[in-house]
Amino acid sequence: MTKKISRRRLLGQVAGAALTGIALPGCPSPRQEPPPSPNDQIGVGIIGCGRRNGQLMIGKGGQGALPAHARIVAVADLNLKRAAEWGKNYRTKKVYQDYRELLDQKEVDVVIYATPEHWHYLPCIHATQAGKDMYGEQPLSHTIAEGRKMVEAVRKHERVFQTGEQQRSHPATRRAVELIRNGRIGKIQSVIGYNYPSAYECDFPAQPIPEWLDWDRWCGSNEVVPYHTDLYLSRVPYEREPPYYTYPAEKYAVGPGWMSFRPYSGGELPNWGCHGLSMVHWALDMDDSGPVEIWVDPAETMETVTYHTPETPARGDALCSKSFIHYKYANGVVLSLISRNPKLGGGATFIGDKGKITIFREGYECEPAGLDEDPLPPDAIRVYESDNHMENFFDCVASRKDPIMRIESAHSVATLCHLGNIARRLGRRLKWDPEKETFPGDEEANTYLDCAKRKGYELPDQV
Repeated sequence: MTKKISRRRLLGQVAGAALTGIALPGCPSPRQEPPPSPNDQIGVGIIGCGRRNGQLMIGKGGQGALPAHARIVAVADLNLKRAAEWGKNYRTKKVYQDYRELLDQKEVDVVIYATPEHWHYLPCIHATQAGKDMYGEQPLSHTIAEGRKMVEAVRKHERVFQTGEQQRSHPATRRAVELIRNGRIGKIQSVIGYNYPSAYECDFPAQPIPEWLDWDRWCGSNEVVPYHTDLYLSRVPYEREPPYYTYPAEKYAVGPGWMSFRPYSGGELPNWGCHGLSMVHWALDMDDSGPVEIWVDPAETMETVTYHTPETPARGDALCSKSFIHYKYANGVVLSLISRNPKLGGGATFIGDKGKITIFREGYECEPAGLDEDPLPPDAIRVYESDNHMENFFDCVASRKDPIMRIESAHSVATLCHLGNIARRLGRRLKWDPEKETFPGDEEANTYLDCAKRKGYELPDQV
């Protein structure tokens, strides 16, 4: 470019391009100064002021809180009431309903987002274009195509991206992965994982839209439907994290939230399954690859389940997990999601010709017992050495190195979840090319690589 462009003007062009579907090819990163060192104050922008980001801020759920040299300088949420409460709690007047205004703030060095699944791809892409590093909650994406664009954006704009898969920072699960990768159970023959439910439909009666909520934008790329509390919340009843209140203290009926409903989520398969399947790909050394075949048993399409009212007794999880999902890798290993033991929701059982190791959340078990007693040799394969997921991210912001859960790893795991959902919807055996990320010669299956998006929310051709 021969003409100097201001930062505000550049971000205005980026934001406008996103809403009109126009790409900005070759758009340079507006922030050219060196990244801050650990001794400098790092300005944090929060996108999504809900329960999960509340947990991240206080270090709950296997996650370290913000380091001392980081401070929240801006917050954004489509729920303006909630954003205002966060602004008050963190003593910032930079409170926005549109996250793009947050990205325009020069004080914001990094972004931490925890939004509904269908709202992951645009904040990620726009943040890279604005020169921000990111910590983004899992699953990485809502579709395979979205995930690929997110990877392209992060790499093109040379951003640091950490995905919120905290188990990779736990020393026990890291130890189990190293045992498996170093052949302690011998040649892996199969892997047994939890049978996570897929998403189902909802058709709620209309409720008044709260005046402080931008419901049209909350629907995102999907068609706008009537507002209902049980769709807006992630799960019902809502488990609040004080002081991040969203609603008065009334109790809502037990039932699912957006995490269980298409087209806002892929169900528990990506939402909870990302944690367990992250352990699978880590131990199998498949972070840069994936399966070559996927099928379901029984070989039939998943039953359509529609959740109508908060009083509906069935959650739909049982009906949407009737079929078992199987994945075959090029090396012959088969991963089967067939277990009903919730303990495996955070891992899987790896079966080798010399024994087996079961990874679960923040721990593992060996069979035979004592299989892990002998130390690994000096030349053993080692994986990451950080026990604090958030701290690892901020270290990498300073060093410009890839964090523990780099974006390619997150894309590989999320793709595994999406493939399972696609196999359930089609009810037949699928071939998959993990390098090209397509179903070879299968036009019908390839239509599921992305979902329909309304005008203004399309994936850009170029990031």
